[in-house]
Amino acid sequence: MALRALKFASLTAAASGIYLYGNKFLDPNDFGVVRVGRAIATTAVISYDYLTSLRSVPYGSEEYEFLKSQVHLRSAERLRELCCSNRGTFIKVGQHLGALDYLLPEEYTRTLKVLHSQAPQSTRQEIEQVIREDLGKEIKELFVSFEDTPLGAASLAQVHKAVLKDGRTVAVKIQHPKVQAQSSKDILLMEVLLLVVKQIFPDFEFMWLVEEAKKNLPLELDFLNEGRNAEKVANMLKNFDFLKVPRIYWDLSTRRVLLMEFMEGGQVNDRAYMERNGINVNEISRNLGKLYSEMIFVNGFVHCDPHPGNVLVKKCPASGKAHIILLDHGLYQVLSESFRMDYCHLWQALIKADMRSVQKYSRQLGAGDLYPLFACMLTARSWESVNRGIDQSPISASEDMEIRSNAATYLPQITQLLNNVPRQMLLLLKTNDLLRGIESALHTRASASSFLNMSRCCIRAVSTYQRSKSHSLYRRAQISLTETLSLWQINLYELFLWLKGSQLGNWVIALLRRIHQLTY
Repeated sequence: MALRALKFASLTAAASGIYLYGNKFLDPNDFGVVRVGRAIATTAVISYDYLTSLRSVPYGSEEYEFLKSQVHLRSAERLRELCCSNRGTFIKVGQHLGALDYLLPEEYTRTLKVLHSQAPQSTRQEIEQVIREDLGKEIKELFVSFEDTPLGAASLAQVHKAVLKDGRTVAVKIQHPKVQAQSSKDILLMEVLLLVVKQIFPDFEFMWLVEEAKKNLPLELDFLNEGRNAEKVANMLKNFDFLKVPRIYWDLSTRRVLLMEFMEGGQVNDRAYMERNGINVNEISRNLGKLYSEMIFVNGFVHCDPHPGNVLVKKCPASGKAHIILLDHGLYQVLSESFRMDYCHLWQALIKADMRSVQKYSRQLGAGDLYPLFACMLTARSWESVNRGIDQSPISASEDMEIRSNAATYLPQITQLLNNVPRQMLLLLKTNDLLRGIESALHTRASASSFLNMSRCCIRAVSTYQRSKSHSLYRRAQISLTETLSLWQINLYELFLWLKGSQLGNWVIALLRRIHQLTY
């Protein structure tokens, strides 16, 4: 069986290779036989490993689980090597998989996370070539100084610090020269290989990954689109004085070169940096939650790549306030109104532990009978905690371990869910996991304030939607009154929690107890 499957995979892959090279839209010289062969070989080896390593072991036994973990790890390492070798789009997709902490087996997410720090770097000559082609000038004609070593390198581009002729310090984001040409071909290759793997493993449902890459990569490769996103989110969230978004310099920006205001700070998951610089860790975590609740529930325009390298923190010397600096605005998800309302209602139900509504809105979002698993995926909590109320107790180490191990146990069901839910949900799940990773690093995960902020945003969003659909002045006034009362309830509860945890609150409680004792 295994040999037949491997033979089938090899023949299909060979046919795919012939198709790719015969396709008039693809330039085989750009694609390269080594690049294609490497991807085919890696896919074949991983498939063969899964087929042969587990076939003689009783399913569900301790030995089976141990061997499965070893196969996961070997396969993840092979996949990581493929991404590092083929670079570009492969690294981008690998980074996406590495961010799905509570949705994929830990062996994969842990192994693929390193791709954030192993992105390729373009040479000085390649950088000069892109700037010359896009801006029509040499680097020395545009800048007083230009640092050769990039501030950071990612799968699609790298960023250099430079000083303009007028003295402004800027960050110059430059696309890797070959990425644009290779991206569509890479996605086509991945699609073909995933279709082959699905023939061998029918439960393997990862076509959503290719569909997302097809949709998002062209947008991420257009730096003018990134600049527009940056300006839109800065204007949208201008009421948050702690948020800083770099200003875009349009006169020196193109689809492959983006010039922006230079900003620096510590990474948002660096607790030691915050403590050294007198930055309140809880305040940063709370403000980050406010930003994303506002983006997701109220505006429906969501920055979907909040890994630590894209979110910096810095204390302003003049005001003493801590700022959150949001970088890399290439990947955004626009949420439809109907999706956003269902998502608001679902989170309200999860916070209130209203299981009937959890089931209703999970089904409306495509989860079907797998709604308990969907609720656990969204919250990264156990089903028991979801039933009890996710705001009732913080997540324990044992519960976190249970969730991570379930990602491997329920992988077929998880991939089925990811195929069934609206495409808008996929980037939100990735964003949720990245934000949870930051909270875990800061030790602020599942704080009551984060749920209160989410509740506020959900109430505001639903009330705004209901008012927009109502033609009755009385009904609109009624909705506004209900909204105000609900927000006041949250404010009072937040005050109660603050008093409960403060020294003043302890004094008040002690005084009330003393009065009670004297009275009775």
